[in-house]
Amino acid sequence: MANNPLKKYFRQPKVFVDLPSKGIYSAPGTISGDTTGIPVFGMTGMDELIMKTPDALLSGESTVRVIESCCPSIKDAWGISIIDLDLILTGIRIATYGNNMSVTHTCPNCSAVNDYEVDLGNIVQHFAKVEYDNTIPLKDITIRTRPLDYRTWTEFQKRNFTLQRQVFQVSSLEDEEERQRQIASLYVMLADIQRESLLAQIDEVQIPETTVNQREFIQEWLANSEQAIYDGLKAQIEKNRKAGEVPDLKVECPECHTHHEVVVNMDQSSFFANA
Repeated sequence: MANNPLKKYFRQPKVFVDLPSKGIYSAPGTISGDTTGIPVFGMTGMDELIMKTPDALLSGESTVRVIESCCPSIKDAWGISIIDLDLILTGIRIATYGNNMSVTHTCPNCSAVNDYEVDLGNIVQHFAKVEYDNTIPLKDITIRTRPLDYRTWTEFQKRNFTLQRQVFQVSSLEDEEERQRQIASLYVMLADIQRESLLAQIDEVQIPETTVNQREFIQEWLANSEQAIYDGLKAQIEKNRKAGEVPDLKVECPECHTHHEVVVNMDQSSFFANA
C-alpha cells in the first residue's frame, strides 16, 4: 500500500504521562511497552462525538474507545487500573484543549458566580505522586488488596445505579407494606454489591502458616469474618480513594474576597466540554 501523502498532517502526541500504578494492577496485555512516558494524543472529532453520547458514557464504552484512540499503547482500556483512569483522562484533556480548564463556582458567602482557571498540569503532578497502599495488617493476618480494573468497576457502578433507581421508583408505591418489602429486598442486593466489590479487591490473605489466594477460600472466609475485617477493608479502600482524588482548587471570591475551595469535577460529560 502506498504511503499516504497526508501522513505528515496526522495528529502527534502532545502529552506524556507516567501511570501511578506503573501498570502493576492492569490486566495482562492492557499496555504495550513501558508504563512511563505513555504518549497521549488529542481527541479526534469522532472521539468528541463519542464523549457526548449518554448511553456510551453510562456503559463505559465511550471512555474505552477514546482512551484507546488517544493512547495507542493502551491496547485494552477495559483492563486499566482504576487508579490510572483520572490521570489518563486528564492527559487526553490537556492534549486536546490545553493545560487550562475553566470552572464556574457560586460563592457561598455572597452568591456571586465566578469563573476560575484550573491548571491541569498541577493535577497531573498530583496524580504522579499518588501511591496505592495495598496492605492491611489485622491481628495475625495481612490482607493484600488490588484496585479494580475499569471493566469491573464499571459493572459495579452500573448495577449500583440500576438498584438505586429502583429504590427511587419503589419509594412512590402507595401500599406501605409492599413498598417496605421491595425496598428491603433492594437494600439486600445493594449490600451484596458492596461485598462483591470488597471481595474483588482482595488479592491475597497472608496468615502465619501460608498465603491464600484461591478465590473460593477468600470468598468463604470473607463471608464468615467479623465486622472488623469489613471495617478494615472499607477504611483502606476509602483511604486510597481519597489519596487519588483531584485536589480542591483554593480560590478567592473577587466580589467579597472570601477564601474557599472549589471541587474540580471529573465527570466526563463536562470534563471534556471544550473550554
